[in-house]
Amino acid sequence: MSGFAAMLSWLYSMYQYVQLQMRIATASGVWLDIAASDFFGTGLPRLANEFDDQYRARIRSSLFVEHGTRNAIYYTLLRLTGRAPVIFEPARPADTGAYGGAGVGAMGLAYNTAGGYGSLQMPYQALVQAYLPSTAGIPLVAGYGIPTGAYNTASRAEYTSLANAQESVAQQAIYNAVEAVRPAGTTVWVGTSP
Repeated sequence: MSGFAAMLSWLYSMYQYVQLQMRIATASGVWLDIAASDFFGTGLPRLANEFDDQYRARIRSSLFVEHGTRNAIYYTLLRLTGRAPVIFEPARPADTGAYGGAGVGAMGLAYNTAGGYGSLQMPYQALVQAYLPSTAGIPLVAGYGIPTGAYNTASRAEYTSLANAQESVAQQAIYNAVEAVRPAGTTVWVGTSP
């Protein structure tokens, strides 16, 4: 009887485990990767050293992303890099301003001041300046050769492992993210800088 009980107990624990893996909220390990693959194909891979909770949060935030608008590009890059991009559409008066009136956008129009020149020769095009995240590495921990990380100095230095490092976003990930949400029939020129 104990043999049958052990087998049924193992089967029931396996059933409970499978139930947990069927939802994004409770999936773990490779099962979370499979769930992401089901929804996004190869578009949302797990980053190196990314824990399940971090990956789960990225999956959830990507499920209901706006597509096909200027805001979609803005918020996708903001979520990906943590820094707001600058988006300029040369054929959009709100970005370029107009002669004989005050600029209606953040850039406005005035000689010798910040702003951009408009052009109707670039219809359905946008210029996007994306900024790489400034959080690569291990936040709040100084590196070697930096005074705050020296021996016999009051500082915030510590021994750590690569598992604590935050993954930097590759430029290709930025290009892929913009391509995934850009409006159809438009050209989006993307530049990246630190």
